Amino acid sequence: MLFEFPIQTPRKDFYDITGQVLEAVSKSNVQDGLAVVYCPHTTAGITINENADPDVVHDFLIGLDETFPNHHEFRHGEGNSSAHLKASVVGSSATVIIRKSRLLLGTWQSVYFCEFDPPRNRKFFVKIIGSE
Repeated sequence: MLFEFPIQTPRKDFYDITGQVLEAVSKSNVQDGLAVVYCPHTTAGITINENADPDVVHDFLIGLDETFPNHHEFRHGEGNSSAHLKASVVGSSATVIIRKSRLLLGTWQSVYFCEFDPPRNRKFFVKIIGSE
């Protein structure tokens, strides 16, 4: 089953979308399988990371900004080349195992939609695949 979720991203941030992924699992009635979370945008991404300390996301964003700053040599006309670089490094999808209708995430893990070029009205997809 494929689910589509809208998301508004007013600022550069990591948005916790674990609840929406769980909603897709619940609606699918799949007991065991996979949840594939996919972002169809070139300046945003999907990752799994810590959810307990908000400083982790803060530090992640600083690290990405320092690693991929805007350069005057960039040629892309929209001026968001650093957002494209960040999205490519983070990746456009994450896969989570479903066991007993629950996401097999670690104690401190969440699924995040990563916005690098705000503000935007975005969407992401969750594909639920059941196993035999």
